[in-house]
Amino acid sequence: MKYDPQKHHRRSVRLKGYDYSQAGAYFITVCTQDRACLFGDVVDGEMRLNEAGRMVSDKWHALPSGFPNIDLDAFVVMPNHVHGIIVITHADSVGAGPVGAGLVPAPVPMATPHGATKNGATTRVAPTVGDVVGAFKSTTTVLYIRGVKQSGWPSFHGRVWQRNYYEHIIRNDESLHRIREYILNNPLQWALDRQNPNNVAATNASYRPRAEPWRI
Repeated sequence: MKYDPQKHHRRSVRLKGYDYSQAGAYFITVCTQDRACLFGDVVDGEMRLNEAGRMVSDKWHALPSGFPNIDLDAFVVMPNHVHGIIVITHADSVGAGPVGAGLVPAPVPMATPHGATKNGATTRVAPTVGDVVGAFKSTTTVLYIRGVKQSGWPSFHGRVWQRNYYEHIIRNDESLHRIREYILNNPLQWALDRQNPNNVAATNASYRPRAEPWRI
């Protein structure tokens, strides 16, 4: 199935009943718990990753090796969050390869009514966006805890990542272009970022951020 951006037109945080395994492009934001700055600093408009930040970047870019039905687009690690675009390239069930290998347990094989797998081979259900993000959060959490214990990485309170994440279905090429620019320019905008704990305006209940590119 070819990605058709005209089919994706949601605004809510999560669309009830939407099949998040179907082909499409998704803008993802994952934030640390309590906006803790764990992954480095922004200096002169450039993100300078620490060792933990480099680990997070490496694990994001490794996602296609565990999920062969996805491609990755623009991505950035910020001090306390990541932005990225995940493209699910097809919605068909994938073959007997190790879906999510090294990331999350493989899905249960699809069975015929008689209990045998189709064509005598293990067939796995295509992963959803939530599966991919969950694998990323789980893997990086395990490695971050190891880094705290073994390498003195900054400690965290309760959990590394917030329980949920933000995603937005990219509806058209214009939105895709604007979101790419937003991601790549995020370090330049760090002083105004609502995730920046030093941005007093962003913590004010009456604060309303400027229009965001995925809202079009």
